Amino acid sequence: MMPSIDLTSNDARVLTALFDPESSPNSTPKTDASLPPYPSIASSTLSTLRALEASAIRPLNVPHPSAHAIQTAISALTDIINQEPTYASAYANRAQARRLALCDPLFAHENATEVEALFADLDACITHASPASPISPVSPHQVRLLAAAHTHRGYLLMKAATAAQESALLVGPVRARTKDELEEQASREFFLGGRYGDRTAREMSVRTNPYAKMCGAIVKEAMKKEREEFMGLNQGMH
Repeated sequence: MMPSIDLTSNDARVLTALFDPESSPNSTPKTDASLPPYPSIASSTLSTLRALEASAIRPLNVPHPSAHAIQTAISALTDIINQEPTYASAYANRAQARRLALCDPLFAHENATEVEALFADLDACITHASPASPISPVSPHQVRLLAAAHTHRGYLLMKAATAAQESALLVGPVRARTKDELEEQASREFFLGGRYGDRTAREMSVRTNPYAKMCGAIVKEAMKKEREEFMGLNQGMH
């Protein structure tokens, strides 16, 4: 029988937190359904903005929207943002529309301007939707927006990491960053997306967590050494 490994209670907590983001006491934000989705926007104005937004993105709700439909949606969402710059949802939807407009490879030179704009929209959405403090309660609407925006940003960073593996990145806010740096940033974004309730982001956070990878390698090496020692001990007894 192989010898057992005794972990201290602190070691166990650290490993559990690495491989299970939900185990952290601060992993889930406090949601308060009584909070308004946009405290700084009057309810009558919000109703108008939502109607305009729904009209802007409706043509995109088809399997393959045309380039004209995408650009029309981007223009309409830009008008909404100009009317109310703190309306986070319009930034999130414009980011989605911009992504639809881009062809792969995403980080090609010809996409430089749009990639910059895409990341800027996600940044703006997160800025306007985030609570004043990490421990402040958030509305259900904020939770959905933050989950989507962080997950989208994580996805883009993972795409950038793949591109960086093949050649140096010269486009957008990911310019000149290494594959490892981008994967670490992506893991952080997936963690935040998962924190706000996105299940896929939560799974990706665990899979891309650099510390979890490091711990996994250490555990594998330790188990290999223990097996070798155990086999050597058994052979010595014969």
